[in-house]
Amino acid sequence: MSECSFRWAGDEFEEALPVVTLWGRRWTRPELLARVGRLEQVAGIRLVEGGDGAERGVRILRCTTGAGFDFEILVDRGFDIGGAWINGQPLAWLSPVGVVGPWYSEAAGLGWFRGFPGGLVSTCGLDHTLLGGPDDASVFNYPHRATETYGLHGRYTGLPARLAGYGTAWDGDDCVLWAEGEVLQAAVFGEQLLLRRRIEADLGGVSLRISDTVTNIGPTRCPHMLLYHCNIGFPVVDDGSELVYPSGPGTCVSAACSPGYQRLTGPGGDFEEECYEHDMRAGPDGLVGAAVVNQTAGLGVFQRYDPATLPRHITWRQLGDVAYVVAMEPSTNRDAGRFDARDRGELIHLAPGETRRYRMEIGGLVGADAIEAFSREARAMVPA
Repeated sequence: MSECSFRWAGDEFEEALPVVTLWGRRWTRPELLARVGRLEQVAGIRLVEGGDGAERGVRILRCTTGAGFDFEILVDRGFDIGGAWINGQPLAWLSPVGVVGPWYSEAAGLGWFRGFPGGLVSTCGLDHTLLGGPDDASVFNYPHRATETYGLHGRYTGLPARLAGYGTAWDGDDCVLWAEGEVLQAAVFGEQLLLRRRIEADLGGVSLRISDTVTNIGPTRCPHMLLYHCNIGFPVVDDGSELVYPSGPGTCVSAACSPGYQRLTGPGGDFEEECYEHDMRAGPDGLVGAAVVNQTAGLGVFQRYDPATLPRHITWRQLGDVAYVVAMEPSTNRDAGRFDARDRGELIHLAPGETRRYRMEIGGLVGADAIEAFSREARAMVPA
């Protein structure tokens, strides 16, 4: 397990303690490389392709950090994060749909669910998130497109990426696994938004970092919304697991609500989804840290993000049979979605050439000490 931790430094994550530790020992680059034929013996990143069923043809980057932290980058599904594991234990909920090719995506209505793979991170956007419907599209200056009908969570997760590169990079005795891709969401007389994404994970680390840049490359102003749908599953989610947030009690924004919702229960076939909004408090580093933890299993998933660009946080609590998942969702907008944002004057429009940057770290908490340390930090953010 790595001893690295991170703080925010402008537009980048900056290492606070640049030390690579594997199997309880610190290694220099020469010491480690002298003991292996290739770095991939210990850690690395490999491009593979789905060969059967609905995932046939989907490119996947399989990443392993050497510390028992493994994850998948779904190149042809928005460069999102699919499955993730620590020491063989899954962190993410995987949906019954599985990984399907982008050619099967359905953008209209609730068709998003027919292609939703679950996974550790599913990005929603880029011009719409949450529930949809018809909205004004006059900003695109085309008389035959006065309105646009938006589907659930937008088109992004059904779009393939252009793979710009991937590999490992040494800086002294430190080594980073990295991958970069570009996802274009575009239409003639419509949105033309380009997301550039870089994903990094440290050799010996138990987390990954996502750095996104969204640019309006079109000739007109364009609406923009973004949400990271981080889907946590069993065994992190189980009877007795807890939400660990730097926040007081949240606000229920769904028809169904549960008292004591911060503590999870086992799956129930008649469970109706619940959604909660929280007023998250940032730590001294300016970041918000949130987690789902299972004290009994000694396992948790945390996320850290910048509330300056992701000011809202939504929790999707879906504790039914099969659909047994809790999603932590940093977002540009409230759960009420597009039309509420327009009414409040909160709907973002990017001018031609304008850029927005987003950063998030997500990973595992392993063992009682790591869970307690994270929980203590979160509690310290909440006024007594």
